[in-house]
Amino acid sequence: MSWQCGAAQPILMDEEVVRRAVDEQTPKDQAGRITRAEGVLFKEVLTIRLDFKYILKIDNLWDFTSLTRLYLNNNFIKKIAGVDHLVNLTWLNLSFNRIEKIEGLASLRKLELLNLSNNRISVIENIDQLDALTHFGIANNFLEQLDNVLCLRVIKKLFTLNLSGNPLSKEEDYSLFIAAFFPNLRCMDYRLISEETKKEASIKYFGAIEKIRQDQMQKQQADEAEQSQRAELQLHRDAFVELLNGSHLFKSMFKDDPEAETLQSVTGVADLLKTFEQEMVELCEQVFEIGLVEHKQREAEVNSFLSGRTKIVTDHQKKASQILTEFEDRHHGRTWELQHLSEQDTLQVKVGHCNDAINQLSASLMSLELRLHKQVEDIIKELDINISDMVGHFTEIVQGIFAQCRDLEDNYHRNVGDIALATLDKVASGSVIKDMSGDARWLFTNRSMVMDALATAHDNHLMKINDKETQMVAGVSAWKVSLIKGIQNKELKQNPATLKYIEYLWEQMEEFQLQDL
Repeated sequence: MSWQCGAAQPILMDEEVVRRAVDEQTPKDQAGRITRAEGVLFKEVLTIRLDFKYILKIDNLWDFTSLTRLYLNNNFIKKIAGVDHLVNLTWLNLSFNRIEKIEGLASLRKLELLNLSNNRISVIENIDQLDALTHFGIANNFLEQLDNVLCLRVIKKLFTLNLSGNPLSKEEDYSLFIAAFFPNLRCMDYRLISEETKKEASIKYFGAIEKIRQDQMQKQQADEAEQSQRAELQLHRDAFVELLNGSHLFKSMFKDDPEAETLQSVTGVADLLKTFEQEMVELCEQVFEIGLVEHKQREAEVNSFLSGRTKIVTDHQKKASQILTEFEDRHHGRTWELQHLSEQDTLQVKVGHCNDAINQLSASLMSLELRLHKQVEDIIKELDINISDMVGHFTEIVQGIFAQCRDLEDNYHRNVGDIALATLDKVASGSVIKDMSGDARWLFTNRSMVMDALATAHDNHLMKINDKETQMVAGVSAWKVSLIKGIQNKELKQNPATLKYIEYLWEQMEEFQLQDL
């Protein structure tokens, strides 16, 4: 099935092979030779033909970053590799090789034509990201499963498909199957698809197409729901209230408590636990709602800063542009005069005038730049103050609510302790306690074990509460520091673009003086 090169020996695709292919396409005039000598041609090459070269492996194409068409057909290539960086490719011909697997093409998002005909491929795969693909040839391979072709349905622009010569093309109703599931396809196996064929196919496969449509709709809805959930979780993380809209914190407190379930079988403990959970969840949801509101206010403050910054920069650019326009109008006349002066003394005087004008321009632009720097610095300071106040307010709220959480835990611990002591006394006196599990009866035979279990549980519960509080307070504080530092680094360390223009003007004056000498 693959093309054979007779007695020719396979070769490596080394730099010499590639360069020779480029030279064959490059103009032979002097300009072409200069271009090759300077070594800048490769990045400018748009098309390269490496067909019928007996190549074993794709290699040495790293410099061809602008390449749009690549011909590698009729070689001995076994693996698609070494083309993933050619992101500007629109045309790739790998037909008549020995390729067994479709791979290494995911980054070629501009690819419009892909020819993999006459290879050894048994599965269509790894091309679902080629959404610009319009022509796909994979004739004369080893494709057997018609259903495998359905993976191409995600490529909405595909209108030419060649599957001829594969085992699947021998199946009954092969043409109707393809026409039914690819309604946008215009040409299949080198032939136009008639309207009659499309109509017959849609009738025959109506049920199957409808099922796929329903499945796709359900998948789309599931994807949208998942995306919405991810966005919501990200919002919670950004607001530093992640996992506080429910009983997650409460459950985490008892997750690693080995005696929690045993104690719940003691009369009165389950009711205490239920009340404790309700009150804890109320506090968590309270801080959750407040956190979202506070996050929205912080976000609005940052957006207000960005808006103010944009206005300041726009005003600055407008004023700088006006100064430069006025200068350039006069400077153009002065430079024209310099170019036509021949008297040395007069030229020196005029150059001095130009230098004075450049100094004045530099001073004006520098003054404008300092004013911009001061204005930006002022609004950054204002942002810092406002955000610090907001973070401080949020921190106080968090600390206050978590103090209430600790109070609830202390109260629960005392009440459970009272029940435990009463139960210990009953067990010690030989009283039989109904509804008490066997593990609980065994535990309450040892006063020290009970008191140690309660103390350990209490410490663990407080640790979980404290850890969550610390996480929130430290998180919002670190965010504030990172925000202000990032803005300062970006806004206050920029080099004015006008400095380059001033340097250019000085160089221009130096050239006039050198010409005089």
